Amino acid sequence: MDLLWTISTALLLCSLLSILWKESDRRRNRNCYLLDFVCYKPSDDRKLSTELCSDIIARNKRLSVPDYKFLLKAVVNSGISEETYGPRSIIEGREECPTHDDCVDEVDDCMYRTLDQLFLRTGVSPIDVDVLVVNVSMFAPSPSLTSRIVNRYSMREDVKTFSLAGMGCSASPIAIDLVNNIFKTRKRTLAVVVTSESIAPNWYCGTDKSMMLGNCLFRSGGCSFMLTNDPSLRHRAKMSLKCLVRAHIGADDDAYSCAIQKEDDEGRVGFHLSKSLPKAAVRAFAENLQRLAPKVLPVGELALYAVRGLRHRLWRSKEAKTDAATAARVNFKSGVDHFCLHTGGAAVIDAVGRALGLAKYDVEPARMTLHRWGNTSASSLWYVLGYMEAKKRLRRKDRVLMLSFGAGFKCNSCLWEVLRDLNDGGAWEDCIRAYPPQTLVNPFMEKFRWVKEA
Repeated sequence: MDLLWTISTALLLCSLLSILWKESDRRRNRNCYLLDFVCYKPSDDRKLSTELCSDIIARNKRLSVPDYKFLLKAVVNSGISEETYGPRSIIEGREECPTHDDCVDEVDDCMYRTLDQLFLRTGVSPIDVDVLVVNVSMFAPSPSLTSRIVNRYSMREDVKTFSLAGMGCSASPIAIDLVNNIFKTRKRTLAVVVTSESIAPNWYCGTDKSMMLGNCLFRSGGCSFMLTNDPSLRHRAKMSLKCLVRAHIGADDDAYSCAIQKEDDEGRVGFHLSKSLPKAAVRAFAENLQRLAPKVLPVGELALYAVRGLRHRLWRSKEAKTDAATAARVNFKSGVDHFCLHTGGAAVIDAVGRALGLAKYDVEPARMTLHRWGNTSASSLWYVLGYMEAKKRLRRKDRVLMLSFGAGFKCNSCLWEVLRDLNDGGAWEDCIRAYPPQTLVNPFMEKFRWVKEA
C-alpha cells in the first residue's frame, strides 16, 4: 500500500512538474524581441533640392498661379528640408508615365540594401528565417514582393510569407502584431519584416488640392527589422515588446473616406486627404489611448485620473470644470520614457504632442525625422527610433511608445522595453551632430517669394 502511494505521489509530482515546465516554456517563447533594424538611406543623387522640386512642379503645365501659391504654402509649412529623397523616375522627369521597372527598381533598392545590412549586422543567414512579412501599401506586383526576396536570398521552402498591402502609414505595428501572433504558436522563430512605400506609381499630376498635398509630404524611405521569440537570443536583442493596441474606426463613412486613393474629376489617380481627416485622427487616437492607458500606466496614475474624473462629475461648478479641464489629462510620461510619433506632418506631430502633454524634447525625434527624411509612411517610426538611438537617449529599462496613424482609418501603438544601452548611429550616422539645427525654416519661401507676391 505504501509503495502504491509512493508511486502515485511520484507520478503526480512528475505530471505537475511537466505541466509547470511546459507553461514556463510557453511563456518564455511568447516574448517578442527586436534583434535589430536597418533604415534605408538612398544615394545622394536622389535628394530633392529646392531647385529640383521647383523643376518638377514646373513640368506640370496644368498648374495655375493659385496652385503654385497653395504648393508653396504646403511645402513651407511641411517641416521638410532639402535632404529628403525621391524615386529616380520623378527626378528624371517620368512622373506622369513611370514604367513597371521604375516601380520595381525603387522597391528593390530599398529592400535589398536594408536586408543585406540586416543579415550582416545580426549574423543571421537568410536560410534561417522562418517568417517573412513585407508591407508596401501602394504597389503589389505579381509574383509578390515577398517572393522576390525569397528568390533573391534563396530562402527555405517552408518559410512563411505575408504581403500586406493598403495598410498605409500604420502598417509597421500591424506587421509586428502579425508576427507576435505567430510567435504564440511557434517556438524559437525568426521573423524579418520589410516596410516601405512606392512613390513612383503614385505621384499625382493633377490640380486637385486635396491630392497635391501627398506630393509635398511623402518621400522615399524604408526599413528592415528582425524579430524573434527565442529566449536564447534575448541578450542580443535591443528591445522587448510589452503590449500592442490597434484601433480601427473604418465603420464610420467619414473616417473611411478621409484618406483614400481615388480619381479626380479628370480621371487622374491620386491620394485624397479630406478636411475630415483631423477629426477621424482624433477619434482613432482616443480609441487607441483608452485601451492603451491601462496597459502602460502605473496604478497610481490611473487612480489619480479616475479620482479627477469623478470629482469633475460630482461638482459641476465653473471652478471645478476649469480645474478638471487642466488636470484631468492622463500623464503618459509616468509610464513611457520616449515617444516615437508618426511623422505625418508638422501639424500632426504638434497635435499629438499637445494631446499627450509632451515637451519639446519629447517631440524632437519626430520633428527632426520629418525634417531630414520627410514622411516615409510606415517606416517613419523606425527613423524616429533611429534618431533616439543615434542621440544615445535609449537606456536599459527605458520604455518606448510607437504611435502611428493610417488610412482606413486606423491608429496603432506598441510599447517596447529597451534591454540594453543603445548607441548605434544607423542611417543618422553622418548627420546626427547637426541635429537639431538652429532653424527649420524652409528655403522655398526665400527662393520663391515671387509666387506669394504674384
